[in-house]
Amino acid sequence: MFDRMRRRDFSAMAMAGVLLSPVLSKAAATPQRVSIALAAKSSLYHLPLVLADQLGMFKTENLQIDWLECESGLQAVNMCINGQAEVISAAFEHALDLQARGLNFRAFVLQGRAPQMSVGLVSRKANNVKSLADLKSLRLGITALGSGTHWFAQHWLLKANMPAENIQFVELGANTANVIEAVRTGAVDALCYVDPIMHYLEQKNELRLLTEARTLLSSQRVFGGPMLSSCLIGKAEFLQKRSDVGLALTMGVVRALQWLKTAGPSDILKTMPSANWMGDRAIYLGALEKVRDSYSLDGVFSAASLQTAWRARASRVSTDRANWTTLAQTYTNEFALIAKRKFST
Repeated sequence: MFDRMRRRDFSAMAMAGVLLSPVLSKAAATPQRVSIALAAKSSLYHLPLVLADQLGMFKTENLQIDWLECESGLQAVNMCINGQAEVISAAFEHALDLQARGLNFRAFVLQGRAPQMSVGLVSRKANNVKSLADLKSLRLGITALGSGTHWFAQHWLLKANMPAENIQFVELGANTANVIEAVRTGAVDALCYVDPIMHYLEQKNELRLLTEARTLLSSQRVFGGPMLSSCLIGKAEFLQKRSDVGLALTMGVVRALQWLKTAGPSDILKTMPSANWMGDRAIYLGALEKVRDSYSLDGVFSAASLQTAWRARASRVSTDRANWTTLAQTYTNEFALIAKRKFST
């Protein structure tokens, strides 16, 4: 099946190269606008996308981004479903869920190869816990139900054989200040979130990690194979009608991924807004170092990681319309393969 998928991608790449040549030649004079919905824009989760904008790579592609910041990935998805946004930057699992619901959305460029998520126990709670069996009536903070943090927390609970009735999920949204306040005021006993906030709370001795999937190695331990994470997702109709924009977005992200391979700490700090540092450059860079190898190398969705993502979803969702054919419809590599070819020469 995956051989057929790869052949399809290479055929699409060849055709897209012909159809999208005006984009590659930068023929358009007026910048095209595209709206992108996302949660936690200042986190490291969307770093390649934000870097592409900060470094002027989208400008090079004749593209102007309208950012729509949301409280969760699920809210970003709903904005796209309702036509308020054209593209989502969110977890790949959203594409699987949308296809399972009969909604024709496709992921088209990969940003992350690991979820970059952790589960941590608030330190004052951890002082009285000797084993997972002691974790009863746990209030676990997440961005929102149906979000990437919710799914990662569910996966951890399944692996740890934690009864669902022991957990109360608390929706905190994507606002950093609100998340920190929930930890410090006792509104939650544990937190599942992304960096740099998890690393920040660790360094402040306010959280003790229970599990993490920040690196390729730790992610493979959690999921049993290479995984998919943050990516750009759009309606199939949008990717067909505005294929030039889809390609331009992909070009910008893949170029940012290439830049990340050799960028030093000072390069990152000069590029990212200081507001993203959470008031501490050293902590921000420490968080970046933890997740650095989790970024995609070329924006391409691999067959092995697609299978891992599928298995992870199947472990938490037992009944819906999803099947292996659904998986083949959840992504396209046609744009990423063009970008990979361009930037590897």
